[in-house]
Amino acid sequence: MKIKYEFADGTVSEVEVEESIGEVIIEDRRQEDNLARKERYHCYSLDAVQFEGSEYGTEETPEVQMEQKQDAERIACAMDGLSDVQRRRLQMLADGKSMREIAREEKVQHRAVVKSIEDARKIFKKKF
Repeated sequence: MKIKYEFADGTVSEVEVEESIGEVIIEDRRQEDNLARKERYHCYSLDAVQFEGSEYGTEETPEVQMEQKQDAERIACAMDGLSDVQRRRLQMLADGKSMREIAREEKVQHRAVVKSIEDARKIFKKKF
């Protein structure tokens, strides 16, 4: 089977290849043409992932994005209901510090930090 290559400078070259290799090349060209057609009309599908990479196909649907936005708004609303101390301590806890580390850093008793965080969690449970 002969495969024809056209170069950017306009020259054409023909190469003799085995039948099985030629079929693979032809199928690859067909898929490439189909992808180019899809891109021309900006109609990306999840099939494009196998050709172009993950930037063309994500698992985030508009519904998922909307839910994430609503969750972020509810979290912001719940955070507004907290005192500055509770907000700061929750942030430190979220950053990976233990309650004992927070107590040492703020120079308060461990029980005060536990109580503060428990109260903050109750406020969050009311909002969610």
